[in-house]
Amino acid sequence: MKLRTTLALLAAGVGIATVPAGPALAQSIKIALSSEPTSADPHYHKMTQNDAFAAHVYDSLVARDPDMKLKPSLATSWKTLDDLTWEFKLRDDVKFSNGKPFTSEDVLFTICRTLNNETNISQSYMDTTKRIVDVQTPDAHTVIIKTAEPLPLLPAEFARSLPIIWNGIVEHGKLHFDPKQGCGVTGKWPTVADFNNGKDAIGTGPYLLKSYVKGTGIELTRNDNYWGEKPAWKDVRFVPVPNAGPRLTGLLSGDFDVVENPAARDLPRIKGNAQFAYVATPSTRLVFFQPDVARVPSPFVKAADGKNPLQDLRVRKAISMAIDRKTIVARIMDGVATQANQYMPDGMFGGLPNAPELKFDPEGAKKLLAEAGYPNGFELTISTTNDRYINDGQVAQAVAQYLSRVGIKANVDAMTASIYFPKRAKREFSFSMGGWPSEVGEASGLFQLWVASLDSPKGLGTSNYGGFSNADFDKVYQQAIVTVDPAKREKLLQQATQIALDNVPLIPLHFESTIWAFKKGLVYEGRRDQYTLAMSVKPADKK
Repeated sequence: MKLRTTLALLAAGVGIATVPAGPALAQSIKIALSSEPTSADPHYHKMTQNDAFAAHVYDSLVARDPDMKLKPSLATSWKTLDDLTWEFKLRDDVKFSNGKPFTSEDVLFTICRTLNNETNISQSYMDTTKRIVDVQTPDAHTVIIKTAEPLPLLPAEFARSLPIIWNGIVEHGKLHFDPKQGCGVTGKWPTVADFNNGKDAIGTGPYLLKSYVKGTGIELTRNDNYWGEKPAWKDVRFVPVPNAGPRLTGLLSGDFDVVENPAARDLPRIKGNAQFAYVATPSTRLVFFQPDVARVPSPFVKAADGKNPLQDLRVRKAISMAIDRKTIVARIMDGVATQANQYMPDGMFGGLPNAPELKFDPEGAKKLLAEAGYPNGFELTISTTNDRYINDGQVAQAVAQYLSRVGIKANVDAMTASIYFPKRAKREFSFSMGGWPSEVGEASGLFQLWVASLDSPKGLGTSNYGGFSNADFDKVYQQAIVTVDPAKREKLLQQATQIALDNVPLIPLHFESTIWAFKKGLVYEGRRDQYTLAMSVKPADKK
């Protein structure tokens, strides 16, 4: 499946725009989510569902189009003044949902809030702002940002990690960039609860938050003062429906207008029904497993010698060889995924141009386990979500079966995302499922969080729950991320990619494709970042 392929399957000959009572004339829309946001706080936990929700209420300085290309948002332009300094010019016609004007002080305040956010999960949204050493606001519509080292991808980083909030949600004096001293804030910094209850959910985005009820749904209403293109729908309701069967049933029965991620096996039913359509878009999201390579003992690994077998490179390679990725893609993902042979999609900046296939080789896996001193295997628990990634629980069960065939007794502990992610952040697992999209368009994003050695002050390794550390990787990677010249940076990232593949800090499985199904009379432009956006649902006659 090509990365840029988008399959839009619409029944031929159907007069979609002429249906008098169709959704094109409706004022509200109801969307079923396969996984719900874990908070209404835009800086709480870095995950796709949270960022997609935040995009309705908040804007960032820089945005991405459906193909993940950067475009202006609250910033109209940006440029480097030197290798360490960026200048962002801001829109002068933007107001927050409470009518207050958006200014450079809101950018300064937002950056400071990410660095003073005690209720976030796993230092989310700090990986970039930690590398900022100064923020100046010479006028209301100019922001000058200085970094500790060159950050050639700063605009792309801001597009994925800096939803702008209003500086008036807390008491403060004159704002200045001094995060350790509070940046001039005199009141209490907002907590996740302050956003979940709507008190501080004040943004510049196309929608206003009416209510966020965990496990029940999210209600939004259109922001008629929005500075950009007005969305088609006045009222939006997102409903979490983790099981694909009820999502599809809800669509077919009329309970939902749009559903995300119907099961690929059900696509023929949609294709064969003139009342519905779907779009399937390959994403950059890698689904992988992260082994604990740091602790002895590890909490959910049991071996006869009392050691942690996951620390042995031969064991990690054996686990990778034991997994039949092609069968998982074909049977569990129903062909709507792409086998991963490296940590980013083929052709992406910094990836290997011809990465060798990660082949299914159970006999080779058994041999490596024996060489490592585990001819009779060992026992481990696979920890996974059952409502976050596409077919995540089923994928984990399949991997457990593959491991059992090479002598590793694998148990599966599946749980909801709201329980799973806080536990994983506390490193309570030994072998956990993860998923991450290459949002900045190159290999550096995943490496920064998941593979680099933990260096919290620099925002490195903050999702490296397995404790992997490799000096050769760190040296090459850290050189790459401060290299401004694209050709040199790409070569360094390719070297880092090869070192990572050779040392198996993560065991890659596949890249997800995302499917959206919808009623006749609607169109949806699929997005590679997997965001489900009410703004992207449009009447077919206004596409």
